[in-house]
Amino acid sequence: MYPVEEPPAPRTLVDIVLETVAQYPDAIALEDENESVPYGELEDRIETHVQRLWDMGIGRGDRVGVRVPSGGVDLYVAILATLFAGAAYVPVDWDDPDERARTVWEEAGVAAVFGQGLELTRNPAVTTGEQTATPRTRDDAWIIFTSGSTGKPKGVAISHRSAAALVDAEALMYLQRRPLGPGDRVMAGLSVAFDASCEEMWLAWRHGATLVPAPRKIVRSGPDLGQWIVDKEITAVSTVPTLASLWPNAALDRVRLLIFGGEACPLELTKHLVRPGREVWNTYGPTEATVIATGALLNGEAPVRIGLAVPGWELAVVDADGQPVGWGETGELIIGGVGLGRYLDPAKDAEKYAPLESLGWDRAYRSGDVVRADPEGIVFAGRADDQVKVSGRRIELGEIDTQMSAVPGVKLGACAVHSTPGGGSVIAGYLVPEFEGSVDLSEARRWLVERLPGQMVPALCIMDELPMKTSGKVDRKALPWPLPTSNDDGSESLTGDLAWLAELWADQLGPLPFGPDSDFFAMGGSSVALARLVSALRKTHPDTEIAKIYAHPTLEGMAGYLATLGESHDVKRDPEPTPASTGWLQGLFILALNFLNGFRYVVGALIVVWLLAVVADAGWVPTPPLWPLVLGWLVMFSLPGRVFIGAAAVRALTAGLKPGHYPRGSWNHLRVWAAERIVVYNKYDVLTGTPMARGLHRLFGNKIGKGAHLYNTPPVTGLVSVGEHSTLEFESDLSGYWLDGDVFHVGAIEIGDNARVGTRTLVDPGMRVGHGAEVLPGSHVSRNVPDGELWGGSPLRHHGSAGLTWPEESPEATGGMKTWGSATSHLAFSAGAVLVGLLPFLALIPGALIVLSQVITIQQYEVVFPIVAVWVPVFTIVTAVVWLLLVVALVRLVAGMIVPGYFPQNGPVGWAMWLTETLMQRTLISTYPVYASCITPWFMRLLGAKVGRNVEISTAETIPHLTTLKDGSFLADHALVTSHRAGFGWLHVGTSVIGERTFVGNSGIVGPDRDLPADALVAVLSSAPHHAPAGSSWLGRTAEPIARAKTEADAESTFRPQRRLKAARAFVEFFRFVPAMVSAWLDLIIVYVLTEIYMSHGMGVTGVVAAFAWSGVVLTVASTVACLVPVLVKWALVGRFRPSERPLFSSFVWRNELTDVFAESLAVPSMIRLSVGSPMFNLWARLMGAHIGRGVWCESWWLPEFDLVRLEDNVSVNRGTVLQTHLFHDRVMRMEPVTMRRGSTLGPNSFVLPGATIEERTTVAPGSLVMRQETVPSDGNWGGNPIRHLAPGDQAVSAEVVPAIESDHVSTAPLLGAAPAPQLSAGSSAMATVRTDVVPAGKTSGKHEGVTE
Repeated sequence: MYPVEEPPAPRTLVDIVLETVAQYPDAIALEDENESVPYGELEDRIETHVQRLWDMGIGRGDRVGVRVPSGGVDLYVAILATLFAGAAYVPVDWDDPDERARTVWEEAGVAAVFGQGLELTRNPAVTTGEQTATPRTRDDAWIIFTSGSTGKPKGVAISHRSAAALVDAEALMYLQRRPLGPGDRVMAGLSVAFDASCEEMWLAWRHGATLVPAPRKIVRSGPDLGQWIVDKEITAVSTVPTLASLWPNAALDRVRLLIFGGEACPLELTKHLVRPGREVWNTYGPTEATVIATGALLNGEAPVRIGLAVPGWELAVVDADGQPVGWGETGELIIGGVGLGRYLDPAKDAEKYAPLESLGWDRAYRSGDVVRADPEGIVFAGRADDQVKVSGRRIELGEIDTQMSAVPGVKLGACAVHSTPGGGSVIAGYLVPEFEGSVDLSEARRWLVERLPGQMVPALCIMDELPMKTSGKVDRKALPWPLPTSNDDGSESLTGDLAWLAELWADQLGPLPFGPDSDFFAMGGSSVALARLVSALRKTHPDTEIAKIYAHPTLEGMAGYLATLGESHDVKRDPEPTPASTGWLQGLFILALNFLNGFRYVVGALIVVWLLAVVADAGWVPTPPLWPLVLGWLVMFSLPGRVFIGAAAVRALTAGLKPGHYPRGSWNHLRVWAAERIVVYNKYDVLTGTPMARGLHRLFGNKIGKGAHLYNTPPVTGLVSVGEHSTLEFESDLSGYWLDGDVFHVGAIEIGDNARVGTRTLVDPGMRVGHGAEVLPGSHVSRNVPDGELWGGSPLRHHGSAGLTWPEESPEATGGMKTWGSATSHLAFSAGAVLVGLLPFLALIPGALIVLSQVITIQQYEVVFPIVAVWVPVFTIVTAVVWLLLVVALVRLVAGMIVPGYFPQNGPVGWAMWLTETLMQRTLISTYPVYASCITPWFMRLLGAKVGRNVEISTAETIPHLTTLKDGSFLADHALVTSHRAGFGWLHVGTSVIGERTFVGNSGIVGPDRDLPADALVAVLSSAPHHAPAGSSWLGRTAEPIARAKTEADAESTFRPQRRLKAARAFVEFFRFVPAMVSAWLDLIIVYVLTEIYMSHGMGVTGVVAAFAWSGVVLTVASTVACLVPVLVKWALVGRFRPSERPLFSSFVWRNELTDVFAESLAVPSMIRLSVGSPMFNLWARLMGAHIGRGVWCESWWLPEFDLVRLEDNVSVNRGTVLQTHLFHDRVMRMEPVTMRRGSTLGPNSFVLPGATIEERTTVAPGSLVMRQETVPSDGNWGGNPIRHLAPGDQAVSAEVVPAIESDHVSTAPLLGAAPAPQLSAGSSAMATVRTDVVPAGKTSGKHEGVTE
């Protein structure tokens, strides 16, 4: 808050004029082209017209319109006569449209209007007050209309008290040594409809000076006005900087008072104008606070301030909470004091002039202007609502104007934002040169590039003059578009391919002057615009790759790249519909699983009954026999029982399955689908990464070599062969099948000895990874990998020899390493699996004891159920909290065993890593509501992670104590941070740091010893590079740098939320416990219904048999209810999703996340996870709002905003895919539709980003990324990350379904840490051992530089 000076004594504008008339009756008051009017004569003229108004009954409290041609005496006589009559004048510029005049007269309710020649027209629709008396201080002096945000003008009324206070206050500010007087001449160049005109008038009339109106035609011509100032010997000017910049320096030689206002004042301009004997003031103020509220006497030095408060005005700079900011901080300028006006609209008035409670002001005007608090004077920082958004970035046009006006040789510059045909926006800049030839556009552009961020540099053109508003400001809306072109606009004549490509550029960037060296991004192109451009290019050049376009951003470079591509047009057939019988068989199978689940419920309920009867001595339950329950537990619940029975079922379902190509929905396809459902149902994740995983894979029919390390889910086809000592990392996909249109590909996969397949890598059916070969994480193995070589990415690329980032010798050959033998490993991992399985039961005990204490003494079971139901919320919350605390305790307990370095896979570090990752995975499922919430950072801190302020963590996976997340960072869903690397017998452990405000996208990977700097971005389905500069962005698994358009959103709803928003978010997220409670209530109802069945059938064995018989029906009904609850919640909380943008801290985002928690906690585990790929899932997705056509095969439930997903007839969506309808870059949720046209296919583990469309019959291969706003042409095969065009035909990958040993590569890489290689078949060569760098095992390693792993 700034110091407040006492306001001038109250009086009216009439008092001021009369005082001046009395002092200087013979001084000239007004002088136009035709006459000069002394103050004495002026008073007489005023009285004449006052009498005319009074004769009409118009006086105090009434309103009079003034629409008189500018530049003459009559205009000012009309204004003064209105004031003297006691009425308020309502000005409209003579040149304004009649429609605006009618609107203003109607809104203000004018009783009469002064027109040309002082013609006075009465408005009979308005009743006058008939008070023929001079005004009082509280009466309105003027009502000026400003442009409203809705397009309708808004009227602001200023009282005589405020107006006179301004006039007297300015007399205390300007020219104190030699005040204005009768010898001075004040220019009147501004429209009287602009409130700054009041300053011109009253500067003259307060001091007895002469007001000299400038003709409008002169004002509109900047240079001519400068000469007019000289000719009229003007000594005082109040104007806007834009006009002053047009005048020659000589024009102001006689001017001793120069007042700027209305817009930002450039420093360079003040340097030219400040001189001895002249005061140059920079003022600021809105119409709503009586012309100006601040003033600063300029000295030509930076910064250019808008100054301190006008005497009697009050100023404060506040933050978003309305609290004053500290010196040097920015905030909104709030104005109070004697100068406050009022809106004619009461609602608008109450909104904009609301009290400021923090300072105790009863009435305060919110300016909407951002300023920096400085004790020497406020510094203007920009208009909060005068910003525009271009390519997702908020841009202050005034900042660009200032820089353009400072370009050497430029007299004046202004910019505007225009829409392009492609739906984007582009900034165009307009330059007025100081003289002809003083501006070279190429040089001007280079000058601006050095001073403005790339996306703020406008496309430039030269103009003779700029269109002006009546206020003297540049009229941005009148700036020409398309840009005017001329021979000197820097463009060159384009022909041939360059001209054709330039037309496509113009569709996205607008009709700009393109040259061969024009840069797509420098001219305003964004990643979205590029995606649209690539979609257009692919119509004739289907092989166009987004990554290559990024690498060739100039017009000439892009055309050269396109010239290397051939033109082709793919043709594909329509896929056959899925047989109707397939859906019925799937439904029966899911029903059978529900019946099996019903049996589990009965057995589980009987075990609980036994515990209540024997352990708790509850009187309301019988005591069932123990041994049948033990047998039931072994079969239904124990891990060995689930493994053997599940494996037997899988083997029975896939018996005789051979590699081949089968119709969609055929018996072979259905068998594999059903086998996968068995694996999902039995949940074998606790075994992955353990020595027991080898046995599990073998039980499924796969051939697994000795010492193989398997962190992946076992393939159900039984067609996978893994060699000795090979490693399949976490979430690697060797399923060996996928659906392409209506063809189901099934193939064998072979992994050689001592090979490594990286995390989240997908291996196509029929592929072979050779002996000692290595595949980087996140890759798509679409071709055979030769022995000993390193390959990675999507599409797969050769990166050299395998094993170069690993120790040379095996762990056994390295001294000092603790390595476990087979027996120890099996024992330790078995104990760990038991512990992981036991933990949920331990978590249940406290909550169960609380509930049990309420019912233990009851003797009737009917009374027990209602009491238990009431205590379900307590039980749910207590169990969740205890579970999380148990996980925290265990993770922290083993954290000391996991330190950076290289360790044996078979050893204590490997065991501790497995236990930590397994527990973290369990929390993602069992306590899903905790993630992507305000609790997540606190949970991660408890686990040992270093988490900064305002960090957002979705369903990320990490080793907590090795992870550092700095302030404002964001981990999106399924992001993998500090995951270990495993291979060649070694386990590589490292730390990861995510820098401030850095974003890691969905399924992004930041591996061990990978640090990301501040403000970086790792895109969806991408991996972090080894070294990334601050502010860089990366795309792809073998990451490539990309351009990035940042979205500048309100920090208070994104990176720096207010406490009230955090509290509101926490309140909404508290309801995330409700789905768990609903689930518990459903379980209780299931048990109650089964109990009623048991009791109604005579109890005993008969009752148990009846419960078993009905259990499937009861479970099916309960599962259906669990699926329908999220549907109801979705429509109640968010309704229909539509394309839009919402900040992170908004109610919509929180409600959307809450809806997702209901779906993931109720629908997915009850039936949806089992029913994907079936008509049952399609029905549920339709209920959630998705458009699902006939015959769609969709094996993914990851359709985040269902209403924005459109899958047309016969579409195939494979496992692990995401139809991503929103992105969260820069903490703004952008939602756009995703469309798959008829017969198209999305391969396994692929992503489609918002706004993308896959056209008819097109196949996107596995492991691919379809970019935002990208349109994939019809009838093609596409694949890669990002996608590129593949060979035409009906299949997007090789038709091979049986691996073949490659013979076209001679490997020179060693088999690291392994026994000698086995004898190879003909066509391969034995591998010669070569030396590699050795990293000391068990010690902190230097950061490995293995591509972007």
